[in-house]
Amino acid sequence: MMEDNRRIWVISEVYYPDEAGGAHFMTQLAEGLTQFFDVSVLCGYPSYTHRGDALPVKSIRNKVMLERCYGTFFNRKIFIFRLINILTISVSIFFKTLYKIRRQDIVIVVTTPPLLPFVVLVACILRRTKCILRIDDVYPEALIAAGIINQQSKAASFLSWMNRLLYSNVDRIVVLGRDMKHLIVKKLKKCHDKTIIIQNWADLDVVFPAPKSENFLLQELGLANKFIVQCAGNMGLAQDIETMFKAIGLLKENVNIHFLFIGSGAKRQLMENEVSDKKLSNVTILDQRNRSDQHNFLNACDIAMVSLIYGMKGAGVPSRMYNIMASGKPIIAISEFESELSMVIEEEKVGWSVLPGNFTHLAEVILEAYSNHSTLVEMSGRARAAALTKYSSKLLINKYYEMIKNMSVNI
Repeated sequence: MMEDNRRIWVISEVYYPDEAGGAHFMTQLAEGLTQFFDVSVLCGYPSYTHRGDALPVKSIRNKVMLERCYGTFFNRKIFIFRLINILTISVSIFFKTLYKIRRQDIVIVVTTPPLLPFVVLVACILRRTKCILRIDDVYPEALIAAGIINQQSKAASFLSWMNRLLYSNVDRIVVLGRDMKHLIVKKLKKCHDKTIIIQNWADLDVVFPAPKSENFLLQELGLANKFIVQCAGNMGLAQDIETMFKAIGLLKENVNIHFLFIGSGAKRQLMENEVSDKKLSNVTILDQRNRSDQHNFLNACDIAMVSLIYGMKGAGVPSRMYNIMASGKPIIAISEFESELSMVIEEEKVGWSVLPGNFTHLAEVILEAYSNHSTLVEMSGRARAAALTKYSSKLLINKYYEMIKNMSVNI
């Protein structure tokens, strides 16, 4: 523990027992930092995988002092209700932050929901407390890429201005990849020295390579003898599902290649429509599975696909790739070549990169992978090795510790 009794506050709308990606990483970060500091968490009540669970306002879990803040739980699929949910949880966390933090503390806040970091920063300024911003998504770029707002709109200009203001006033910025750092520094050049790359990590203790021939999921689906191309995780607006399904259409006559999709999101209905309309017998779509089952389902393939649509370079980094690498699976990255996703795949030599929209190239790459078993075996070994040496939670949480320690010295 720190001699001056400094406390680290991790502030996130989502936290354990929710299993959404943000909740998982913020939980592991808070718990990992307890080996160095006293750690407290302010968060909301479960709103995803454990929505409606009755939990105490205050609790202690794995040495973390946890306090939950109230917010509304209206149907987030309806835009106005989702805005009300964001507003209420952000205001609730703001007042709790203002009341709880002290001048010598350090706050880590995440960018989801978008209003949260702004209200937490205001509380930190009022309390004269140091604030670290962890960026999961860059706005408005992520919204522009997804087609939610227009690049030339007043909304985009306002969000750009607001985020420049945010970046200027926090004490450190943690980004998830090199492309994201480039985008942040481009927005505000004086952020260069305080912007630090700390990637998300793999769950190496629970995800590891396992023989496909022994996979329970593939046996259950009757797909054990097929060459399986898998896409697991969010099927949302930022994922290039369209390119995948155009490539699938080109390969539907190859009865030995099967595509397995596991997850949910805004494009789930599009996927089901494609399967129905084009009579794609080479596709299986499953609902999202619990994180506790990821060792099983991530090993249920020969190769995995991870995708981002055009415009998402720097705006987000798909964390799923690290657990895919932990399972020793090669990856086909569908993304712009200078994205963190594609750079990792190329540098570690664990797969192929395909530009968004280039479905003919994607189909060619899948056929190449299908025809080169020895290449996949070599990539599998390199993927696991990279996960172990570069993307372990111990290594990356230590980077948070070093950042905080250096901040403490300068205070």
